[in-house]
This record gives sequence, structure tokens and C-alpha cells, in this order.
Amino acid sequence: MAGRNGRTVRDLRRANRTAVLQRLYFDGPLSRFELGPATGLSSGSVSNVVADLVADGLVEEAGSVDSDGGRPRTLLRVSPGSGHMIGVDVGETRVRVELFDLTLTELARAERPLTQQRYDVEVIVGHIRDGIAEVLATAGLAPERLLGAGVGVPGIVEQTPDRGAVVHGQTIGWDAVPLEALLRAGSPLPDTVPYLIDNGAKTLGQAEMWFGAGRGARNAVVVLFGSGVGASLVTPEADHGRAVEWGHLTVRVRGRRCRCGALGCLEAYAGAESLLARWREEGGRVPSGTDEETALTAMLAAAYPAGDEAADPVALAVLEETAEYLGAGLSDLINLFQPERILIGGWAGLQLGTRFLPAVRRHAVSYALRHPAGKVTVDLGLLGPDAVTVGAAILPLADFFSRGGRRPEPAPEYPVAAWRTALAERAPH
Repeated sequence: MAGRNGRTVRDLRRANRTAVLQRLYFDGPLSRFELGPATGLSSGSVSNVVADLVADGLVEEAGSVDSDGGRPRTLLRVSPGSGHMIGVDVGETRVRVELFDLTLTELARAERPLTQQRYDVEVIVGHIRDGIAEVLATAGLAPERLLGAGVGVPGIVEQTPDRGAVVHGQTIGWDAVPLEALLRAGSPLPDTVPYLIDNGAKTLGQAEMWFGAGRGARNAVVVLFGSGVGASLVTPEADHGRAVEWGHLTVRVRGRRCRCGALGCLEAYAGAESLLARWREEGGRVPSGTDEETALTAMLAAAYPAGDEAADPVALAVLEETAEYLGAGLSDLINLFQPERILIGGWAGLQLGTRFLPAVRRHAVSYALRHPAGKVTVDLGLLGPDAVTVGAAILPLADFFSRGGRRPEPAPEYPVAAWRTALAERAPH
């Protein structure tokens, strides 16, 4: 029966389970007494919900604490082994697959390096399938025990009613790739285990907001700085984040050609791929036969040598110019969205790290309006190179929480309506 606001008793129970699960997950262990104020539920509702969650194996006891004059209070926590998720990062240099328990403790991982034909769709799909099968075998986990597999990808992800998640990755040559359908065909996972696909910058942002440097912020921008650049915007209106194609903001009219095909994009100046290309064009000694991560390490060593060795002036000049472009790009995010925090992650951002950050901060503030610039902090993310994978695993975890800790039920099969049958019979063949 639905109330005046349209919510049924079932909806209310699911919301109560979600509230208790999330508080235990983020703030536990907690006692039943502490869960009341933390969730806004009555003591009776808390007791009923906890009893259900314990019966379902989702919550377990975690010791006790003394109370004021009464019996010790039993502490409760989310049971780590009550659910498992897979996170996949389709990155620029490798496909990384990780298996986590419900508390996001890593249980197994697999990595597949990407070659020159790195964004061939069938190759990527094969790497993801093989990686999933490998981590499940390593951990000895049955596929049906998974809550889902989350996948972070470059590009715009469109959710369609007939083909599931479709990826529009212009910079990598993906034009409306039905990735979810391709993964499902021949998948090592049963149909009851969903694939949840989203933009990699958004999954990075989700991870940093839940567990990293974004915790506690209501309005933040999380930047992914790798071969290219992207960003995720988190606001009260978009608390799960919204991917923004920040890398394709025009920073120089008739400038360098970006890999998307346009001229003057930020990514053509601030991505690691373009950074290395500019070093090479200026006469820099870029190591041959190495991947981008190794080449960027060599560039940093040339620009900032140890000891008394002279710095490579070309490498240093390119890095300093890149810091200015990146700072100018951040100033646009500051002016447009007025965030409390900007966090820089991604393998290249973390590799450039604290040496690069002061110059980026300085340029961001100098190009931005004074008022919003005075309220923002610019820092590195805290979760390291695995942040996209962790964020991808959060996709099925967040879906699990939203359903009150219940696995998805198979859709009921109803007989086809008579009018649909009649129309189908009349349609020309």
C-alpha cells in the first residue's frame, strides 16, 4: 500500500536498511544505541533493521563497549565477506581488474598491458573477460556471489534501453560501442550479475569522495590526469558525480591538434601524451620503445636531476608550460563551478606529484576570479593509481546500498499484451 507521498511500506523498509547499512559502512563499528541518532530512526526501527541485516549475513558483531552504568553495548559492523565486487579500469596503458570484498579490501588483481593497437574493442573486451575470470579463480570465488562488475572507461557513456551502456570515445576511436552488450556475450558472469559502466574520471571522483581527499566536501572537482585529461564534478545536485569533458575545452584558438580531431584543446597541451610529444618536437631525448609512464619518469628525471647534474632546459620548459596550461584549465573549473576542493589524480598527475603542484596552484589562482579562487584548495588525490578501479567497484556497491542490501531480483515474465501480438502480426515481414 502506498502512502500520500507514493512510498510503499516496502520502499520505507528498503530506505531504513540503506540508512543503517551506510552508517555502519562509513562510520562503524557502531552500537544500536548510536545508530538511532546517526540514521534518524527510532530504537524500535533500528532493532528491526539490524535483526534483518544480521539474519541476511550482512551485519555482524564486532565486540562491545562499556555504557554509562548499564550493560556493555554490542558493536556492529558490515560483514566483509557478505558481498564481493569487481572493479575494472580501462586505462591508457593497461586494463586493470581487481576483486574486492564488501569493505573494498583487495582480494585479487590482474593486469593486461595495452600495445599500439591498445583501443581495439575486441582486445579490450577480451582483456576484461580474461581478467575477471583470473581474479575469480585466484580468490576461489564463485561468479554468482558477485554483486556486480563496475567498469571505468574513457569517453562519454550513454545508458540505452536496448543495448545497455554505449561508449562514445572519440579520442580513442570508439563510436557508439555497445560495451555492455559485448561484455555480456560470452561473459564469465551469470546474467544475474550486472555490468555497470561509467566514465573513468567519474569513478575516480567517486572513490576520492567516498574514501579519499574529497571526504566531507559538498562541492568538489576531481581531475584525472593521464594520457589525456578529464574531470568529475560533485555537487549536492549530483552527489554521485557527473563526468565533464574538461580535456576538450578550447584553451588556444587554432592551437595544436588534439587526438579528438579539434584544435587547441586543453588535452593537446596538458595530457601526458601531448606533453611527451612536445618534448620530442623541441629536441628532447624521449626514450624509444617505452610506455608513457616510463617516458614521463625519464622526462621528470631530465628536468629535475639528482645531484649536481644540469637540468634539461627543454624538458623543464615544457613541464613549466604544461603547469600553466593545467592551471589555466583549473581556473575555468573554479569560475564555472566554484568548488571547495580540486583534487588531481590519475597516473600522470600522481607521478608529477608535489613537485608540479605548487606551479599548478599558482597559475590556477592567477587566472581565476579572486572570490572563488580564495575559497578553493588544490591538492593531490589520496588513493593512488588504483583509484579508478576502486571507484569502478563502488558502482555495484552503491547499487547494492540503494536496494537496501538486497541483490537484484530477476524481472518477472508477464504474458505479452494482446495488442502487442496483434500489431506484430499486422506488421509487414
